[in-house]
Amino acid sequence: MKAIIPVAGAGTKLRPLTYTQPKALIPIAGKTILGVIIDQLLEAGVTEFVFVIGYLGEKIQRYIAKTYPKLSYTLVTQNDRRGTGHAIWLTREAVKEEEVLIVLGDTIFDYNIKDLLNSEISQIGVRKVDDPRSFGVAEIDANDKILRMVEKPLIPKSNMAMVGVYYIKETREMYEALDKHLSARIEEEGEYHLTNALQQMIEAGIHFQAFRVNNWFDCGKKETLLSTNAILLKQMNEEAGKEQQHTFENTVIIPPVNIAEGCKINNSIIGPNVSIGEHTVINASIVKDSIIGSFAELNEVVLHSSIIGNDAFIRGLSQSLNIGDNTEIDLG
Repeated sequence: MKAIIPVAGAGTKLRPLTYTQPKALIPIAGKTILGVIIDQLLEAGVTEFVFVIGYLGEKIQRYIAKTYPKLSYTLVTQNDRRGTGHAIWLTREAVKEEEVLIVLGDTIFDYNIKDLLNSEISQIGVRKVDDPRSFGVAEIDANDKILRMVEKPLIPKSNMAMVGVYYIKETREMYEALDKHLSARIEEEGEYHLTNALQQMIEAGIHFQAFRVNNWFDCGKKETLLSTNAILLKQMNEEAGKEQQHTFENTVIIPPVNIAEGCKINNSIIGPNVSIGEHTVINASIVKDSIIGSFAELNEVVLHSSIIGNDAFIRGLSQSLNIGDNTEIDLG
């Protein structure tokens, strides 16, 4: 059984961060989005991986080689971004007819992977959403059997969104459906959707079961990335049973935070919900609810709800004031 992780997207909603960094490598809670996904799968016993790379794919390749030197994996390149269906179709030679677990590389999930992999029926992760029109939607019966799948329906008949986890046992049939889908050039807005191929499989009599994920963090937008960072930091501290211990000069640390090695921080207030990459320098600043990259430098700034990339330099204003009674000053 292999895990397929598509990480070829350009991450346009996270620009300018993704001009130089693949979305999957954006730091979060002391790791990267891709690192969180790989660690989850390794812990559940998955040993072989197929990564679909594209935009800035060489950085994905270097990250995997450095961070997971013993990982067994294959790289497949998607030169033209033509949708998830096309990305999965490109893995056919790397997978053959083995069972596969497909996990989107920009989304973090909370679910029992071991239970999923022990299933005797193909499974698709779902979660109820308020507005399903932006998702693939699964119509299910009372026993969670999937009756029909539709990609981004204008008038949804279900509010069960497919979140991006697919455990497929009938791999040969999936690749045949994808091949038929691509050969017939059945595409929507320039993309080939995996949903449409899976619907063909249902029509051919293959049974899919829906399973509900406990939580689902789509990290494709700044707001969800920051909220996911906060949730994961809290979980990490609860699992560890204690906070990180830090001794920075004249600095207050408000947990939960994750501060990587080699950081120099003084005269600052850090936290809550802050992740800081390695060898970052922070002086006379206040930072909360933010993600700060590696080798960044912050001087005399106040940051909240911010994402700062690697090697960034920010300097704020230093004021010396002597203010009399009944005075109001807005420094903006």
